Amino acid sequence: MEHKRYITREGGATVTVFVPYDCKNNCPFCINKQEYKDKSGFSVEKICRSIRKLHRVTPKCDFVFTGGEPLSDLDGLQVMMDCIPKGHRVFINTTMPVSEHFPEEAIIEFTKRNQKKITCINVSRHMIHYVEESNDELLSRLYVPVRVNCVLFKGYEHKNIKQFADRFGKFGIPIQFRADYTVTTLENLYQKEGDHILEDLMKNFEYLGMDGCRIRCGYHFNNGAQHIAYHRTLPYSTITEERDGVSYDILYDVLIKQNGDMHSDWTYVPLDFEAYKNVTFEPYDLAVREGRIE
Repeated sequence: MEHKRYITREGGATVTVFVPYDCKNNCPFCINKQEYKDKSGFSVEKICRSIRKLHRVTPKCDFVFTGGEPLSDLDGLQVMMDCIPKGHRVFINTTMPVSEHFPEEAIIEFTKRNQKKITCINVSRHMIHYVEESNDELLSRLYVPVRVNCVLFKGYEHKNIKQFADRFGKFGIPIQFRADYTVTTLENLYQKEGDHILEDLMKNFEYLGMDGCRIRCGYHFNNGAQHIAYHRTLPYSTITEERDGVSYDILYDVLIKQNGDMHSDWTYVPLDFEAYKNVTFEPYDLAVREGRIE
């Protein structure tokens, strides 16, 4: 069988791990919810096996835990995080669930115990309430860096964007606003005209500059001492290129699914692991394209 030919950036493609347990939310922009309807085959053990395999190929790659809800099973998350050796950055995407089953102190203690391992916790907060939210002050009590991720989905309240930013700015928490990536294409990825989110941000915050690569771009702003970013990305993470008559898959993300299977894209493409063991590394093409980014 002929294997694929892979190229990725120095350090390795980001590895996104789908935790094998669900959340109780139904956010309208979530594309992962369908995957948790049938939990047969879900396994922490199989995920750990794939983490170890990918570490051996790319011992400097980033790991991102998502779901589902990573913090809804702190014991399971701890097992998976403990499989990641030193040398990797580790991120957690969460809605920060707080209830009688997930008390604030348990989450705070978890971050204290793992403060040398967790690079950043990305907390979902939106201008329209889709989930039960913890109090904002909790985010300032964690022992690791925190960023708020906010998807600006369809009819958000344009006039409230500054108020929303200030809500977290008083705690020194940065925000990454995100576009609805399902409508992003290679042709419009860098298109500014008609981007109402970008217009709102330009009106309300000090513009710094823009960076980008083949599949994503980011606009950066200051809100006083608070950093604001606006993230646009394609709905897929693999670009195919021809070089000297040979076809290569350029990988930006690798996924570990809930059952431990490895994919090379968000569009359910299995990773040819034998080929990935021989991946070619090249400099990351993310670069500042205008202005300055601090």
